[in-house]
Amino acid sequence: YHPDKNADDPVASDKFQEVTFSYSILSDPHKRRQYDTSGFEAIETDSQELELDLSSLNTVNTMFAAIFSKLGVPIKTTVSATVLEEALNGSIVVSQLQLGNPVRKKVEKQTAHFYSVDITEQEAKKGLVCRVHSTEKSKFKLLYFELEENGGLSLALQQEDSVKASKVSSAGMYFLGFPVYRFEQNNSAPAAKDPDSAFFKRLDSFQPCDINELKPGTHFFAVYGDNFFKSATYTIEIVCAESFPTEKEKLQSVEAKILTKRAELSKFETEYREVLAKFTEMTSKYTQEMQTIDELLNERNVIHASYTNNPPLKRTSSRNKSKSSPSFKFDEEKNQRKEKKVKDQHMEGCGSEDDDSSEKKTKERFPRKRWLNIPFKVDRRKPC
Repeated sequence: YHPDKNADDPVASDKFQEVTFSYSILSDPHKRRQYDTSGFEAIETDSQELELDLSSLNTVNTMFAAIFSKLGVPIKTTVSATVLEEALNGSIVVSQLQLGNPVRKKVEKQTAHFYSVDITEQEAKKGLVCRVHSTEKSKFKLLYFELEENGGLSLALQQEDSVKASKVSSAGMYFLGFPVYRFEQNNSAPAAKDPDSAFFKRLDSFQPCDINELKPGTHFFAVYGDNFFKSATYTIEIVCAESFPTEKEKLQSVEAKILTKRAELSKFETEYREVLAKFTEMTSKYTQEMQTIDELLNERNVIHASYTNNPPLKRTSSRNKSKSSPSFKFDEEKNQRKEKKVKDQHMEGCGSEDDDSSEKKTKERFPRKRWLNIPFKVDRRKPC
């Protein structure tokens, strides 16, 4: 049913999706436990994204998946079906590990190295830690298998992809005799769309591991190469938890606080939503009130502008003339009368005398008044 072999067959495409979905459940112990408990409904409501089996893709599709992963698109990969089938059939090579002795190896892409370790009853009570790291920052998965009756191995616990930190990538499994939790980071895409929901659901994936402690006997681990095209170089080591008494106490205390915080977060979300709705309502009202005030002030400014910006009324010429002409006409007539009186007096005195004597007599009879001779000394005792 693979699309590469059935490009134009819609029935095969639907079948392949069903097979992929079923395999994504069966290959993940957490999903498989959910299915065993509540069926498909628990898986569908859990919003689990599709996981790719890179070993089933051709070179072109693997290349595209690698490109999208480099661009930041979260692509979850699952353990190859071939690896799981070989482990279940018992056709695998298992290497023996000693407690406290690290082993450095290189695993090819989409393949796995299997290891076994024997622990005593005392070591089982103190706890066990399996840790893997890669100085080349290789991508890998750490797996735990259980022994089946037919001698094969079935996947019982899967550590999430190795995490890059500082100069190494690492992963670990902890069997400490008390519940240890696994935490899956949420994808960045949903968080970008709704940061609030992503925040309140951040601790939902904080779930207890299926196995808290190991019984005395032989146990099996595997390192799966999860790179797209190249092998993964790693170092694996299994140690007794007796060497980490302080870390055990701190881990138990911190995880208990996280559980408490997850319960508080649920209550806080209800309060936050109520306050946020009220805040949104008040913010909307604030915007409306601000807009109304701006409109009223603008309308007031327009009315004021109609008074100050309009040109002044023009006065008619007839009105101006009526106001200024009377006084001007009166002064002009007064001056004309004075000039006529002086002229008449002058004409009477001319007679038979010559021009010089007449002019002299005229000056004597009518001395020129000095109209600019203004007395500056005023007797203040006399009334004006």
